Amino acid sequence: MPVDLAEGSCYNLGIMNRTDIPLIGAATGVFAADIARGARPFGVTKFGENARLFTLKGKGGLEMQVTDCGGKIVRLLAPDKAGALVDVTVGFDDVSGWEKTDAYFGAIIGRCANRIAGAAFELDGKVYKLAANDAGHHACLHGGARGWDAYVWAAEPFTRGEDVGIVFTRTSPDGEENFPGTVAVKVVYTITPDNVWRVEFEAATDKTTPLNLTQHVYFNLKGSGDMLDHEMRIAAEKFLAIDANLAPVGEPRAVAGTPFDFRSFHTIGERIDADDPVLQNGAGYDHNWCLDGEGFRQALILKTPARALEVWTDQPGIQVYAGNFISDGWTMKDGLPMKRRGYVALETQHYPNSPNRPDFPSVWLHPGETFRSKTEFRFTAL
Repeated sequence: MPVDLAEGSCYNLGIMNRTDIPLIGAATGVFAADIARGARPFGVTKFGENARLFTLKGKGGLEMQVTDCGGKIVRLLAPDKAGALVDVTVGFDDVSGWEKTDAYFGAIIGRCANRIAGAAFELDGKVYKLAANDAGHHACLHGGARGWDAYVWAAEPFTRGEDVGIVFTRTSPDGEENFPGTVAVKVVYTITPDNVWRVEFEAATDKTTPLNLTQHVYFNLKGSGDMLDHEMRIAAEKFLAIDANLAPVGEPRAVAGTPFDFRSFHTIGERIDADDPVLQNGAGYDHNWCLDGEGFRQALILKTPARALEVWTDQPGIQVYAGNFISDGWTMKDGLPMKRRGYVALETQHYPNSPNRPDFPSVWLHPGETFRSKTEFRFTAL
């Protein structure tokens, strides 16, 4: 029996009824209202939607500016031991900045993150052709020509105890970017007093559809320069090799003896240009690591002398993208120049091209099911 989706409301799919993810109604009085009043205009998208900018300040010092256009992170200020704040992510002065680039900086990605090779998949004997929006690689990238990153979402700030956060919701209609099924989705960002940024996804559908959601955030824990001197450790014995179209090929490969072995700490720049054809296909790191274990566990540690970042997730993979295709000519917020490999993206996810790879962990969401996932970015001053 199809789900009634009148008015396109997420509530109609029942995913808004959980008590462990707060809505604005769970917020305590004036504080939440003050956050909402603090929202300011953040430009108009090329689709004519008005965007707003919200500021969330955690009690431990972690501070975020975020826009309701794609849930994009504009600033992420992390303290050092002395309490000095450094902006550790990429952003722009208004929404038009993202429209001049193609790197999905800090955005919610859906309906299907990463690449779908051949820009098509088959479901129940029907081939769904998608936008081949990944230039030169004949793939559908991050949801198609207009993915979820390019929509203004409903946004409600909240406070719960000492946590602050914001809830984003939208309904993706049947046939959007030629994906089947209407999908209602809720994304919750929470900042805790111990400087954790938590990202939670929840979604439901009225038709079977592929669903792979991520937050495409980039980091430079120094706040400037490049990130090649950042040390990184990944809890993964295997990774996915890619072909010249950046699509995964074959079975997961062992990282041992390759530039993809981050089971102990290495700097990102140490082997990024190694003479390895799988590495060179991505012009450096732009690969999925198949995370060890299951459930909510530590996936990755990134660190500099002043700060460390732990990534915890319940997802099977993490894409590490070293900004190899980012242009030196782009200008970000405050007129600052952007540079190639200035930031590294850490995208917790299901594996790329999963709709066409039945051997990979499933991305199929069926009617009557609820997709849920959680990722935490835990900041520590060193």
